[in-house]
Amino acid sequence: MSPAQLEQLRLLLLALQAGLQESRRSTKDSVKPVELDQAAVGRISRIDAMQMQQMSLETSRRRERSLILIAGALRRMNEGTYGVCVECGEEIDIRRLTVDLTATRCIKCAENLAT
Repeated sequence: MSPAQLEQLRLLLLALQAGLQESRRSTKDSVKPVELDQAAVGRISRIDAMQMQQMSLETSRRRERSLILIAGALRRMNEGTYGVCVECGEEIDIRRLTVDLTATRCIKCAENLAT
């Protein structure tokens, strides 16, 4: 992978990280506990609110996982191991990294892991 390609992927990772962090800030109120005051919210509305809260929590979990993966990719870039398969040590194809910026395995090793 050329230094220009590596820098382009770094910029993409940083942009993705910034977007996820902004999303984290803007949605922190949606995971607050649902009030169970019967007078304030009807039964159906409360169930809807609880469902929305659970969906927000799952979205938050996925966002945090993505942020961890991005941090790992950026760390590997700084260490000089980004784009190297953790299984076989071969270089990960740039096309794979373009699709999944946080990939740690080449396509062959990823397929072997899935089977």
